[in-house]
Amino acid sequence: MALNGMQIYKLLPKKNCKECGFPTCLAFAMKLAQGNVEAEKCPYMSDEAKAQLAEATAPPMRTVKFGAKDFEYALGGETVLFRHEKTFVNRPRFAVMFSDTMSPEEVDKKINNINAVDYNRINEEMYVEIAAFRCESQDKDAFIGLIKKVMENCPKVVPMIITENAEIAAAAVNECADRGPILYGANGENYEAMVNLAKDKKLLLGVTASGKESLYELVEKIQNTGYRELLLDAGSRNLKNAFDDMVNIRRTALLSGDRTFGYPTVAFVCDMAEDKMMQLACATLFVQKYASIIVLSDIDYSMALPLFAHRQNIFTDPQRPMRIEQGIYKIGDANEESPLLVTVDFALTYFIVSGEVERSKVPSWVLIPDAGGYSVLTAWAAGKFNGKSIANAVKEFEVENKLKTRELIIPGKVAVLKADIEDELPGWKVVVGTEEAATLPNFLKNYRQAVS
Repeated sequence: MALNGMQIYKLLPKKNCKECGFPTCLAFAMKLAQGNVEAEKCPYMSDEAKAQLAEATAPPMRTVKFGAKDFEYALGGETVLFRHEKTFVNRPRFAVMFSDTMSPEEVDKKINNINAVDYNRINEEMYVEIAAFRCESQDKDAFIGLIKKVMENCPKVVPMIITENAEIAAAAVNECADRGPILYGANGENYEAMVNLAKDKKLLLGVTASGKESLYELVEKIQNTGYRELLLDAGSRNLKNAFDDMVNIRRTALLSGDRTFGYPTVAFVCDMAEDKMMQLACATLFVQKYASIIVLSDIDYSMALPLFAHRQNIFTDPQRPMRIEQGIYKIGDANEESPLLVTVDFALTYFIVSGEVERSKVPSWVLIPDAGGYSVLTAWAAGKFNGKSIANAVKEFEVENKLKTRELIIPGKVAVLKADIEDELPGWKVVVGTEEAATLPNFLKNYRQAVS
C-alpha cells in the first residue's frame, strides 16, 4: 500500500541537511509521496527504510525485463489506465510466430520479412523485437534446429520459447541463453519445473491458464515460490474474450492494487485471426488495451508502418512534443544550387513537409532550427521560431558552406518573420512560401523555373 507524505517522513533521518535538494526532510517526503523524486536522493536513509519505501512506492504493475545487452527491453511498470492521466511507460513489443512444423520455405520467408522491416522513424529504430517459437511436434531436435536457424539469421530478435515440456524448454533455453529469452508455458501442472528453470537462468516466465480465475490462483502459487518475473496469459484466443481479459487484469492491478495481477500480459493475435489485416487491427487494439507482447503470424511493411507508428504515438509522453533532431536535411539529390526551406522541429510538421518536398521531385534542403518541438504557429507565438533562432541554425549547421544560393524559403503562415531573418542574415533573401504543405510541390516546381 502506498505511503503518504507524513508516513514517509517518519522513515527519514530528519536531519534537514538539504543534500537531497529540498529545504527540509518534510518537503522531500512530500515529493517522494508524489513520485517526483527517488529515495536514493537522501544520503542518510537506512537500508531498512529504503526497502520499506521501495515496496510501498513500487508501481502496482511490476516492471520486468527480457533480452540482453543492446536488445534488452522492459515491460510493465504502468500506473494508469488512460494515457491522458499520465504517460504510459514501457511500450509493447512485437513478435513473429514460428513453429517446428512449418516448411523450410515458410521459415525462410518469415526470416526475410523480419530482416526487411528495419527503418527509422522520428529517431527511433523500428524492427521486430521477438521471434516466438512454438513447439508443436514435441521433437526436441527439430525445435532446437528451428531456433538455431532463426537466431543465426535474425541477429536483433530475442527468442520466446513456447512449450509446456520442461525438458524441451531447458534444451531450448540453453541454446539461446545469451540472448535473454522469454520462457513461456508455465501452467498448473508444470509450474514448479518451469519456475526452477526460469530462476536458474533469470528469465521472464510466461504463465498461462484457462481463464482469469485459474490464472490468478496459479500466479499466487508461483509468487509463493518467491519468483516474480512473470508474463500473464489468461488463455483466451478470440478477440472479445482476450480484450476482456486484458482490461480486467489491468484494472485489478491498478484500481484494486492487487499485485497478483500486477504483471504485463501477452496477446497471441496470430491465433485470433488468419487474415493479416485483421491481425493488424487486433494488434492495434492491444497496443492500447493492454498487451505488453503482441504475437503476429508474420509481418511486412504494410503491417509494420501503421503498427509501429501507432505504438510510437501512444507511448510518447503527451506533455512532451515529438521532436526531430535539429540540422540540415538533404532531400533527393540536392546540391549547392538547390532550394533551402526552413520549418520547425515538431516531428509531424517535418514529416509532412519533407514528404511534400519529395513528392515535388525537386531536390531540396530542409533546415530545422530549435523551435521547442512546437508546430509553426505555436513556435512563432511562443517566441521559439524567429529570426534569431533561424539565423543561429544557419550558422550552427554551416549552411553557407553547403549552398551557393543565399535564399531561404519560410512557411507562409509566418511571413511576418521575413524582415527579422534578413536583419539577422545580411546578404540573404527570404522567400515567403506556401501556407499549407500540400501546395509545396507546385510552389517548388515554379520556384525552380524562376531561378533557372
